[in-house]
Amino acid sequence: MSLHRPLLLLLSAAVLSACAVGPDYRQPDVPLAQSYRVRPPAAAAAEAATPADLSVWWEGFNDPLLTRYVSEALAQNLDLAQATARIDQARARLGGANAALLPSATVSASAARAYQSIDTPEGRLLNATPHYQRWGSEYETDLEAGWEIDVFGGLRRQREAALADYSSTQASAVATRLSVAAQTADIYVTIRGLQARLDIANEQVKTQQDLLARVKLLHAHGAAADYQVQQAQGTLDQVQATIPLLDASLDAAMNSLDVMLASPPGTHRAELGTAAPIPAVPAISDMGTPADLLQRRPDLIAAERHLAASNARIGAAISEYYPKLSLSAMLGSATAISASTLFTGGATQAAGLIGLRWRLFDFGRINAEVGEAKGKDAEALAGYRQAVLRATEDVENSLSLLVNRQAQTTTLVHAELSLSKAKNASAAAYSSGAASFIDVLHADETLLQASDARAQAQTESARAAIATFKALGGGWDVPMHRAQLASGN
Repeated sequence: MSLHRPLLLLLSAAVLSACAVGPDYRQPDVPLAQSYRVRPPAAAAAEAATPADLSVWWEGFNDPLLTRYVSEALAQNLDLAQATARIDQARARLGGANAALLPSATVSASAARAYQSIDTPEGRLLNATPHYQRWGSEYETDLEAGWEIDVFGGLRRQREAALADYSSTQASAVATRLSVAAQTADIYVTIRGLQARLDIANEQVKTQQDLLARVKLLHAHGAAADYQVQQAQGTLDQVQATIPLLDASLDAAMNSLDVMLASPPGTHRAELGTAAPIPAVPAISDMGTPADLLQRRPDLIAAERHLAASNARIGAAISEYYPKLSLSAMLGSATAISASTLFTGGATQAAGLIGLRWRLFDFGRINAEVGEAKGKDAEALAGYRQAVLRATEDVENSLSLLVNRQAQTTTLVHAELSLSKAKNASAAAYSSGAASFIDVLHADETLLQASDARAQAQTESARAAIATFKALGGGWDVPMHRAQLASGN
């Protein structure tokens, strides 16, 4: 009766204890604007553009090769493989935290054969016993069980932290997925932009070579001065000098794309060798509000879950102020006679234990542990709020860049058309003697600069669109995955 009553009281306390020490987590409020300051253009080209589904925004560029590369990167990129491995690690830690709440059991068995010395005090005593045998055997089997009763919720707080860490790791993997998709698309657009600039430069080289040949012919007949030949040659050299740098940049971009696709550099060079148009910028169909970023952006979800984990660890640290209670039991059988008598009634043995562990004189160390946990929680809170502000900044900056790059592109397209007409007019005027050779060179150089600037603006517009989709958190099924992250599945 003396053993049963404390055991009953202990079990009753464990059952009735439905709360855990430490602060309960509540997601903090972060003040945000009602809408974005910058809005994408809603007229002309934007209305004609194909609206992009935010979850698969890369398909909105209507470039099959771009879509294929992004799909391949999401399937085989090595950054994603590392992120997946980190999920497995977090899942294992969560399994350990779950197991800590459950009873544990161990089965053990042993058999020993010994030969006793008679030159020891014990041996001399036994040797004096009638019929003493120096050879002896011993057999034992035991089932041991133990259970730490989580009266004050320390283990539950640790499980809460492990679950939040697991969800954070999942969200971080989704964030890596979005980053991989955006980087792949960005590199692809960069490749197409460099190829367009190379085409412009090569076309200009051909034009300058024709012009140089014409000037040399005129010089041979005394109709052009020597300095005109040198000017034409210098302009040709200047244009040709831009090509090696563009080639080097194109090589680097192609190699970078291969690495994103987890393949050796040069793997996709052949199919990328043929130039293709710079992908047209799709329209943004659903921007949402800054508050929507808290649900859309997985990096913010990861930061919020990290904050939840740090909050739970405060409770785990506070639980060390309180005693730890445990139950242990052993049921087994042991004999030193024969293995055949191992499971008989006389060989049966059993034990029960109520354990108490209390760091009663270690409160100074516990104070330090609690203080450290609170400090980490404050750091995580500041990090979460900073991440939210940075996210809204990303959206505003990318939207501003997109709007202004599109405006720049429209202007440069008009400028290129006008300068192309001016070049043709100056060449015709020079042939008829109505314009100077300097006018022809200036018109040609200006057109080259405008064409190159237009190609760069188109490229940067597409890259700004990619950055905007990434900043908005596009690229995953938000409702489905958000529920999974919240449950830790």
